[in-house]
Amino acid sequence: MKKKLILIDGNSLLHRAYHALPPLATAAGEKTHAVYGFTTMLLRLLEEEQPDYLAVAFDRARETFRTERYALYKAQRDQAPEDLLSQFALSREVLTALGVPYFELAGFEADDILGTMAAQAERAGFKTLIVTGDRDALQLVNEDTHVLLTRRGITDLERLDPAGVKEKLGVTPAQVPDFKALTGDASDNIPGVPGIGPKTAAAFLSEFPTLEDIYAHLDGVKERWRRLLCENEEQARLSRELATIRRDVPLTADWEECQVRKPTPERVAPLFRRLEFHSLLNRLFPEQGEKAAAAPAKVCAYERVETAEAAAHWAAKVRAAGSFSFLIVPGAAQEPAGLAVAAGQEVAFVPWKHVDALRPLLADAGLAKNTHDVKAALNTLAASGLTLAHVTGDTLLGGYLLNPTADGRDLPRLVKEYLGEELPRLPGAPGEKKAEDAAGRAGVFCTWAQALDTLWLRLAENLKTDELWPLYQEVELPLAGVLAEMERTGIKVDKEKLLAMGRAIGERMAALEAEIFSLVGEEFNLNSPKQLAFILFDKLGLPAKKKTKTGYSTDAEVLEELAPAHPAVAKILEHRQLAKLKSTYVDAMGAQINPATGRIHTTFTQTVTATGRLSSVEPNLQNIPIRLELGRRLREAFVPGEPGWLILAADYSQIELRVLAHVAGDAALQAAFRNEEDIHTRTAAEIFRVPMGRVTPELRSRAKAVNFGIVYGISDFGLAQNTGVSRQEAREYIESYLERYPGVRDYMRRVVEQARLTGYVTTLLNRRRYLPDITSRNWARRSFAERTALNTPIQGSAADIIKVAMLKVSAALKARHLAGRLLLQVHDELVFEVPPEELPELQELVRRNMEHAVELSVPLKVDIKVGPNWYQVEKV
Repeated sequence: MKKKLILIDGNSLLHRAYHALPPLATAAGEKTHAVYGFTTMLLRLLEEEQPDYLAVAFDRARETFRTERYALYKAQRDQAPEDLLSQFALSREVLTALGVPYFELAGFEADDILGTMAAQAERAGFKTLIVTGDRDALQLVNEDTHVLLTRRGITDLERLDPAGVKEKLGVTPAQVPDFKALTGDASDNIPGVPGIGPKTAAAFLSEFPTLEDIYAHLDGVKERWRRLLCENEEQARLSRELATIRRDVPLTADWEECQVRKPTPERVAPLFRRLEFHSLLNRLFPEQGEKAAAAPAKVCAYERVETAEAAAHWAAKVRAAGSFSFLIVPGAAQEPAGLAVAAGQEVAFVPWKHVDALRPLLADAGLAKNTHDVKAALNTLAASGLTLAHVTGDTLLGGYLLNPTADGRDLPRLVKEYLGEELPRLPGAPGEKKAEDAAGRAGVFCTWAQALDTLWLRLAENLKTDELWPLYQEVELPLAGVLAEMERTGIKVDKEKLLAMGRAIGERMAALEAEIFSLVGEEFNLNSPKQLAFILFDKLGLPAKKKTKTGYSTDAEVLEELAPAHPAVAKILEHRQLAKLKSTYVDAMGAQINPATGRIHTTFTQTVTATGRLSSVEPNLQNIPIRLELGRRLREAFVPGEPGWLILAADYSQIELRVLAHVAGDAALQAAFRNEEDIHTRTAAEIFRVPMGRVTPELRSRAKAVNFGIVYGISDFGLAQNTGVSRQEAREYIESYLERYPGVRDYMRRVVEQARLTGYVTTLLNRRRYLPDITSRNWARRSFAERTALNTPIQGSAADIIKVAMLKVSAALKARHLAGRLLLQVHDELVFEVPPEELPELQELVRRNMEHAVELSVPLKVDIKVGPNWYQVEKV
């Protein structure tokens, strides 16, 4: 008996389901009715047809070889509804979870993929069933290939063999392209021959088997038809070409990949629960229903290691297993309570006093390990003199890369999302009784450690499916080690300078207070929004801009708008900025200096920003307000940690604009960077139509705002606010920019269109950011998503580049055995401390590795500055 293959037209079925079902959405607002109908149809086909092989084909984009041949092909069709577009990406997620392969190829339609795979299936000796709502597919029907045609809704299906096609259309399957050549196809905007309908076309093809035969025998055709055929011969031949499904697409079906396999609840349940497909989940896996999900989570059985000998014995069992997962169990004091270790079904809690027995295991570079937050584990173990090597799986980093905008990535949440299982909660968590000792925590962490291994396998699989594995393995995972080392090193802070700065800021704030009180004619509490609102809007009569629940707003945006109206407002703004600088940085940083090292040990976080940029906390060094001179001078307190050493700061020059030039492929923008022109002057010359030598500082400043505004997807309103010009002028600036840099204009259109199609955007290293609002009906949400789509590939690629640079620089420092240390990463800048004798070598090393971190179509440029502290560095 021949093997059975089902080929599904994914686009057709999604459209059919979208129009057949009422709108559905999850509690989170995610639209799902099209993908629900699609999934229901898919499961029904699997149950009723029992295929041996299954595959789905999708259109890749509107542009195909047919649109190149005939620009009006399908041109009358409206863009798919916004709430349908977002569900195409969801349907691919469903297929991946169910283990069903899908195929799409640039330049071709799903029909062509179906035709090609059907032809290959015939040669392999399969019986094929094509499921579609598109009658074009009827040309593919033969004795071994039938079509299941959707008619109404998602349940009314018509199975057609060669005889069925003949009965339905009056022509054989092979004649369908010739039939369409005569009748045309309004749904695809195929013109055909005007005046010839289906009955006439079928009659012609009954007498003359092909279009060629018809034109070869025009003498035997009635005058009326002969005239129509002669006048529209070129159009008829074009129509046949457009209607013919290709069966030679450059795609080779891997039948092993297409083999139907029983889906697993581990892969399906998390996604179906997220989409709230509860009935479908119960249909596939009754044991995964709501009752099973609601079962209380239990602590696993684990061994508590009580002696050093027992720990050594247990370590031998772990080594025999070949790999293990572990979590550090926090203690009541600063020292951890112990390690929760899982190797397969073997699970143990090792108290911290016996953890030294695991030293060889932890340090073994040949023994693979999994954990949650490898950077924190590296630092905690290092504090006790323990080395950690060869961590291959970090579920924190894996969860982050798969969904960088998720609300949380704690281990229980990830296990629930990806495995569909509930983990026990920590004692003391909401709804749990507080434990008196660490025993409760140990059991919970052992259960988590046991789940961690399975979770990592799922995350790794998804990272590979989403083409994120190289980014994880080659960038984020090794970077965690570099960041851990930077955190342990810290940066020296001159406490006396910090105190002096605090005094200077306090004096300036007092002077500002006096000036403000003098200008408004009375004293009031500057920190009271209510009192400030009274002074500004009631006493001074300034126009109120925004109203909140408690009164009129006095936030920074409002004050900036009011600043030209009264001299006190600018001083209030400065006072507010200085107050934040003093409390958030000067005073707080003084308390954060480690008394043992004299250094601040900030914590770098890889898993916070959606773009992939690093951030830091305690203190947040990314947000020091350097626009204020006093904010910049705060850097004066950051000094080398060794006597006589220097601070070296290496800063990428205009990295985001260089990335824009690369991804947009704009020739003029690329030439400016290759010729080492001042990009803002060049842009001013382009958009204001003046020679570069006549660009004034004001024009350059406006062009700079346009350059960076384009990167961030700024509107004419936003640009007008930033430059102080009218919205009309701002609009003209943007239009002129896009006219002079057409590659950027095309990039902006292309990236938003791609985001609408896939639901996400990617960086140069394939980092993803999902944009669920890109098809929203809400204009504000959609516009924000479009701006995010424009900016993320640029800002995210810049983040990728500096991360690669950090890895290369760190490796080079170790390879050359240099004493110089990488201390900080702030935006596009790396900060080092270096002994003077190493300065020439370190400059060369840093410049070379940063400028060649990633090869772009334009050169990366790094400015290097050196000085006695971070503020007084000067360009070398």
